Amino acid sequence: MKSDKIVIIGAGLGGTLLAIFLARRGHEVEVYERRPDMRKYGYTGGRSINLAISTRGISALEKVGLAEKVLENAIPMRGRMIHDENGSTYLLPYSPRLDKCIYSISRQGLNSILLDAADSYPNIQIHFNQFCQSYNFRRHVAFMRGADVYDEYAVSGKVIIACDGATSAIRNSLFSMERFNYSQTFEDHGYKELTIPAGKETLFQIEPYALHIWPRKSFMLIALPNKEGTFTCTLFLAYEGEPSFATLKDYDSVRTFFQKYFPDAYELIPNLEEEFFSHPTGSLKTVKCYPWVYEGQLALLGDAAHAVVPFYGQGMNCTFEDCVALDQALEEHQDDWNKALQAYQEKRKVNADAIADMAVENFIEMRDSVTDERFLRRRKAELILEEMYPDKFSSRYNMVSFTTVPYATALARARRQEQILETYCSTLKDMQDFDPTYAITLIEEDSINRKLSIAQA
Repeated sequence: MKSDKIVIIGAGLGGTLLAIFLARRGHEVEVYERRPDMRKYGYTGGRSINLAISTRGISALEKVGLAEKVLENAIPMRGRMIHDENGSTYLLPYSPRLDKCIYSISRQGLNSILLDAADSYPNIQIHFNQFCQSYNFRRHVAFMRGADVYDEYAVSGKVIIACDGATSAIRNSLFSMERFNYSQTFEDHGYKELTIPAGKETLFQIEPYALHIWPRKSFMLIALPNKEGTFTCTLFLAYEGEPSFATLKDYDSVRTFFQKYFPDAYELIPNLEEEFFSHPTGSLKTVKCYPWVYEGQLALLGDAAHAVVPFYGQGMNCTFEDCVALDQALEEHQDDWNKALQAYQEKRKVNADAIADMAVENFIEMRDSVTDERFLRRRKAELILEEMYPDKFSSRYNMVSFTTVPYATALARARRQEQILETYCSTLKDMQDFDPTYAITLIEEDSINRKLSIAQA
């Protein structure tokens, strides 16, 4: 196997995992990261400190022998715990099978595990505090700067792979390239992170094995558990309007807002007002671009190629799947980078677009539909069908979170199934009249769905 020098810009989750995949193939890998080493100085990023890892991400980690260690540091979440405005709660399971769950893990904890693993490879070198300023595609070099503003230099290799996130300097340098398409769409909502501390008598103050949601139609609060007994809460709220971040201007307005809409959560967040004004308001955006590769010398991967909003918990999982796809393409094309990068791009672009669209749709579901009677009826029908006919039926959530079915196939098949179930369930006066055998027959007889099932196989 030929050994090439590969340069990776970014030592976040995607860049570090990719470095491990490439090192296992025998390549010399140099990674440049703009932040200091988080294992020594802590996490200094601006994104959520919690992640939800599911089957796609776990499958990628299994291929490099890290899944077991990662899951030891994660907490299983078996469903959505819905908090009504009246204070009552109920669980919407992700699956009828209790062994199917997603896992909450800290971003820093996961990244540190990957960095430690990367350090064990002699053919991986990681350079921290190194800023990528731009990329010159004519000379095939990335222009860098060290911690000292006068320390400027250029790096190159057989291939440069941009894993430098949604604001990628490498990708932004491609705007001067002819026929480079790019779109950036911001949501009207932003987010703010808060903390439910661990309890004094019991470690977790609320159910630890669930993703908690306080859905309030146009906005919501969610909470993910941490190993130390705390919960990381995220408020998703519009920038403007009523209510919005614009109307929460002081301690009193924040306190009144939470007491009105999230009274049970309010009682659990003792430092609410201080955290609200000390933590930044984050933005939510979707990034799509094309092409992702250039002349067998450059590739975009992860958020640099396809940033998605966090409402399906698939951003990191999708990035890890990118790493697997590139590794498989290199294997198939015997490390011919030109052919492998084209194959990687062709396979992943359509699927990245699909999960980006599903993530936006899931925001509406999480904040609004989970309290809608029609949605709950259809979701109950889906769980019944998944339990009775696991070989014939798979819901959208199941396909996205608990399989490696391509995102595009999952999206197309799910939309068709949901349409059929919605129509059928609307004819029922009571879910006790739901006939699973008839429902699965309707789905199997649908010609479009049959074609999608064949595509899945």
